[in-house]
Amino acid sequence: MNVTIGTMSDTGNRGKCGAVMTVELREHGDGIWMAPGARIIDRTGRRRLPIGDDGFTSAAAASVLVDKTALIADVLDSGYKATLFCRPRRFGKTLNMTMMKAFFEAPPAGAADPSLFEGTEVWELGDGSYREHFAAYPVIYLSMRTAKGDAWGQTYGALKDMLTAEFARHSYLLDSNNIGSHEKDAARDILSGSALESDYAGSVLFLARLLRAYHHRPVVLLIDEYDAPVMAGYSAPDGGYYREVVTFLKRLLTGPLKDGGEVLAFACLTGVQRVTKESIFSDLNNVTVSTALSTVSDERFGFTDAEMSALASYFEYADCMDEARRWYDGYRFGNVDVFNPWSALNYFNFGCAPDVYWGNTSGNAVVASLVRQADEDTLGKIYTLMEPCGTVEAPLDLGIVFPDIGIRSDALWSMLYLAGYLTTEDTALPNNTRVRRRLRIPNAEVAELYRTEIVERFAGAAGESNDLDAFHEALATGEAEVMRRELSKMLDGSASYFDITSENSIHMLVLGLCFGIKGFGDPVSNREAGDGRPDIQLVPEHTLFFDGRRPLVTVELKYRKDASAEELEELAQRALGQIVEKRYDAGPLPELAYGRVRWGIACSGKRVAALSAQA
Repeated sequence: MNVTIGTMSDTGNRGKCGAVMTVELREHGDGIWMAPGARIIDRTGRRRLPIGDDGFTSAAAASVLVDKTALIADVLDSGYKATLFCRPRRFGKTLNMTMMKAFFEAPPAGAADPSLFEGTEVWELGDGSYREHFAAYPVIYLSMRTAKGDAWGQTYGALKDMLTAEFARHSYLLDSNNIGSHEKDAARDILSGSALESDYAGSVLFLARLLRAYHHRPVVLLIDEYDAPVMAGYSAPDGGYYREVVTFLKRLLTGPLKDGGEVLAFACLTGVQRVTKESIFSDLNNVTVSTALSTVSDERFGFTDAEMSALASYFEYADCMDEARRWYDGYRFGNVDVFNPWSALNYFNFGCAPDVYWGNTSGNAVVASLVRQADEDTLGKIYTLMEPCGTVEAPLDLGIVFPDIGIRSDALWSMLYLAGYLTTEDTALPNNTRVRRRLRIPNAEVAELYRTEIVERFAGAAGESNDLDAFHEALATGEAEVMRRELSKMLDGSASYFDITSENSIHMLVLGLCFGIKGFGDPVSNREAGDGRPDIQLVPEHTLFFDGRRPLVTVELKYRKDASAEELEELAQRALGQIVEKRYDAGPLPELAYGRVRWGIACSGKRVAALSAQA
């Protein structure tokens, strides 16, 4: 039966404006709805979103899913012994891994139920040829996402519990005549928690051999978020336990991936980071890595525009797509543009209310570290990223090792990219670490995370939020004495934040203070206007909690070492005059602007002169 339940017009984004596409969803049967380039699964017809449910069996039985089952065909067709998929958090890695577990795993007795996969893409691809792999393998499934603590003992305990639980899931092996008594005793030691650390480090290969002997079939190994304990080890207090966790995981994984032989059919791992070099995979040459730069399965993580449009049509939210694109689209994986799936689902779940959904799911320490510890050069790059279409060029090494952070100047940009805080269209030559790529902030949601951290840093420089608010209002209204007083207070108390030694120093400080002002968009710096480039401009814009009108604000800054009070006043006056002379704010006012406020600000060390004029 073909039934149209929704259509929409797609005006596109990022250079695609003007293209018109009609999305038509058709019922395919068995709870499957199809549109060009997309397939929606809803077995119950209740249109329930799987918020917080990343287990495929339960989510596919009770909720709406975007069909990503073609990943199974990708894995089978690749012929790779082991594949590591590196994508940012909340991009569907766990759901895809539990999907593969549900598809591949052979039950110890009886027949598997294929109903969750009937009508899906993998079920129909190749005229049904992939169905022979359904329920055809014993599966070891390990999720390491909760294996993290402040000390190695805590994390090791969590890893032990994880391994013990997987042995318990396969406890039927203890009743098999195909398993020797010695192996059963070793398995019982692991189940009881009494085995040695070396036994747990070798337990995955041991379990794989037991499963191979019982099922007479090679084993599929699935490891989700393998790097979670590594990141915890690096960031833990008191120096962390990075070396301990890497040593353990290297032993745990090298066994099955290198020495598995005929025991292992194939393995899939997921994570955010690609921990290589002298670390976990240094002894392996059979692990293929798919990062966000790779074209391997590039459309299997995150929602493509076609999938998002189909989902919007299914929930009758087609008119929200432009806003959804601005907030949650913008990632480039390989050759495909994708939405953040976690944020997209929450956006629909809350009736198309835009918010920072992804950023609120865990700490944003990597962005906080970048912004709060940035020197003038790095801070300038952050400000550039915040401008419309702003980019920063840097090489990406996606095989960085955690201790590289703080040693290599480019390591943090790679971390930001891997974690999903930056993206790039420059995805060619993914393994070349010398290529300088144009990095950008993906969308409005991620920009808001940067903006929050910038405001937090400069709120610290201001001392108190009330002082920062006073600075903001003075800037918008032209109150010169308040501006001078608040900026002087900041300079007096900001030795730990800034060393004001040049015009660029004061520029970086004032520019940072201009983020988050109610009624204005982000400040723009050195943008062509009139006959030159004003230092800073603030353009009125409707913002949260403010829908009134603001003036167009233009700021020109000067610095002179060891200037007297009279010389500072003269410099400020010269800066103010430059705005008029160079016609920085000439021409028609922006739509929401009611007038112009001009600022000439001069500094010498921690002394300030500030003059304003209105027009």
